[in-house]
Amino acid sequence: MSLSSAQILVESLEKKSRILDQVIKENEIQEQLFKQETLDMEALDASSDRMGELAEKLELLDDGFEAVYDRIKKELMENKSAYRAEIKRMQELIAQITEKVVSINAARMRNKHQAESHFRRNRQQIGQASSKMKVTQNYYNNMNRLNYVDPKFYDSKK
Repeated sequence: MSLSSAQILVESLEKKSRILDQVIKENEIQEQLFKQETLDMEALDASSDRMGELAEKLELLDDGFEAVYDRIKKELMENKSAYRAEIKRMQELIAQITEKVVSINAARMRNKHQAESHFRRNRQQIGQASSKMKVTQNYYNNMNRLNYVDPKFYDSKK
């Protein structure tokens, strides 16, 4: 194994860390969107699309990392002293990534609860508007029947 294979693992973890930073920023954007009185669905949709793209990138990085690691795992274990700096850097990056993933999961749960409460409020407003429309329609129909007078000179026989 060359030193570059170990360096590829380090670079992969660094890229993953940068992408997780972007995910954190997107979570913050979504949090701000949910705090607004009226939800900007277009902005939320765009943010969700960006999150999907970032998730795909993370998945590709994970797959690539696992493939390279599986290929060089034995060499890394046998020659730990030769790759001490890379192993130490990978451990640091993995610790950072783990912290970021925990914070992302916490932020996503907060956003989920905010979204649920926002959508619940909207459903209630729609329900109230619907009931107001029914009341208005009933009032209109009742008032029209008040002024209706049955024909007195109508011959019902044919």
